[in-house]
Amino acid sequence: MAFNPGRGTNISHWLSQCSSRGAERRAWFIREDVSRIADMNFDHIRIPVDEEQMWKENGIQENEAFDLLNESIYWCQRENLKAIVDLHILRTHYFNDIDEPKLFTDPEEKDRLASLWGSISCNIGSWSEDLIAYEILNEPVARDNASWNEVSNFVFDKIRGVEPKRTVIIGSNRWNSVDTFDELEVPDDKNIILTFHYYNPMLLTHYRAPWWEGGAYCGQVNYPGKPVPKEDLERVEGPFREKLLGWNKYCDRNVMVEHISKPLSLKEKTVTSEMNLGILHCHYFISEVKSGLWVLALCHLWGRVYKTQQKRNPAIPACVLFLVTCLYPNTKV
Repeated sequence: MAFNPGRGTNISHWLSQCSSRGAERRAWFIREDVSRIADMNFDHIRIPVDEEQMWKENGIQENEAFDLLNESIYWCQRENLKAIVDLHILRTHYFNDIDEPKLFTDPEEKDRLASLWGSISCNIGSWSEDLIAYEILNEPVARDNASWNEVSNFVFDKIRGVEPKRTVIIGSNRWNSVDTFDELEVPDDKNIILTFHYYNPMLLTHYRAPWWEGGAYCGQVNYPGKPVPKEDLERVEGPFREKLLGWNKYCDRNVMVEHISKPLSLKEKTVTSEMNLGILHCHYFISEVKSGLWVLALCHLWGRVYKTQQKRNPAIPACVLFLVTCLYPNTKV
């Protein structure tokens, strides 16, 4: 496979989840940022792009946004970095949608998604296959896994029709969860990278996060073990306590191994040679010590399990090395 990423970082709130335009948007992410990323020993960046940034409502492309995207890819090329272009949010799909996204209820929407990728390909498809890859959609949230399989395979086929060798990244349904990987239908194609995102346990990684219901809990949280201590749980009353009981799932290294083995098991049944831990996340309200323990455990285990199956060692992200060095100066990674 020409595109083979190791350690990377996300370029958020630039061409995605951002209302800035013009000079403010241009200044948000610049060539010097890419140089710093390269100096931190990352080998790729992930560039989320939103439909409303890249295309007007009538489907006409926003030329300035595509100019910025192409310029960032050029910067990556100059710094020997790779880039993943991730279609992050659509007008008909958002990963925090409460109701069924229109992408999965209107049959015409999968054609429209495919046409967006046709537009992306027309704009950046001339870059080499070893420089950029396409991620079909960030964290799909179809009500049933079959709906995502239908959309993802349809869009994949359309991309393959114009770019036969481009690496395409596909994740599982419900936020790229490890729990839905067993139902993911993967095209028979070697130039695919499977990706999963890992947030377990949510009460720890999304502590006080306002975009999910469990973020309303503001008591003590722990790792390893059950995130909410028994004494704190007893102080919570009403229906929210019952929900906390359901979310308060035990997590340690053994649980993590069980979780990450699920996507790796599917990969072994496909012709694709790559699996990517795309996103790991701890909300900033959690203490650095606890988030550091969780991140270090996950990355260490991902490296160990992956190395066992792939006979090679995936890189630990530079941000993790920095965090571990600051918190645990004598820790070997």
